[in-house]
Amino acid sequence: LKMADAFCKADSKANVLIVCTELCTLHFQKEHTIDNMTSSMLFSDGAAAVIVTGNNESKGLNIDHFYSTVAVKAKKDMAWELSSKGFLMTLSGYIPELIEEDFNNLVSNAVTAAGLDKEDITHWCIHPGGKKILEAVHKSLGFTNGQLENCYEVLKEYGNMSSPTVLFVLEKIMQQLEERAQGKIFGAAFGPGITMETFILSV
Repeated sequence: LKMADAFCKADSKANVLIVCTELCTLHFQKEHTIDNMTSSMLFSDGAAAVIVTGNNESKGLNIDHFYSTVAVKAKKDMAWELSSKGFLMTLSGYIPELIEEDFNNLVSNAVTAAGLDKEDITHWCIHPGGKKILEAVHKSLGFTNGQLENCYEVLKEYGNMSSPTVLFVLEKIMQQLEERAQGKIFGAAFGPGITMETFILSV
């Protein structure tokens, strides 16, 4: 998404198609370990696509800002390892605790870098990596009014599809937007590292 945005800002005639396809079931492991069982229950196959354009007159959302950080202290708690049997997934139970501890600071840093306040965010597009992940985000941000409802719905309906999942959440948000609505969408996703990537979109 960052690369597509850079292309489009450099060339107003550019149109970039991003396609996220994840076939997580290809990496099913037969060995009975907690990590393997957790991965099999949580992850699913999925695909999503989005078009980014340099044409500011086009209908859609505007990309305002990106922000990312890496929680190095948890680099061994979420990892993909390449092996002759496919990807080997490591997911420790410490990840939700780490996210609960760090996520509010991440959001504060991201919105400040964009010249905004947390109160300016009207919609939350958080990658539903799992129920405990969403609960950790909910607690960290002090939510009380179902701000992550779309994230929970995508997790319930589809599971964690890896990269396409946050786009499924974004689609739900877009479907609910009223004509001429205004606001800011804060998106965040987590990956091995732990890497935390965010974006801010204008409605």
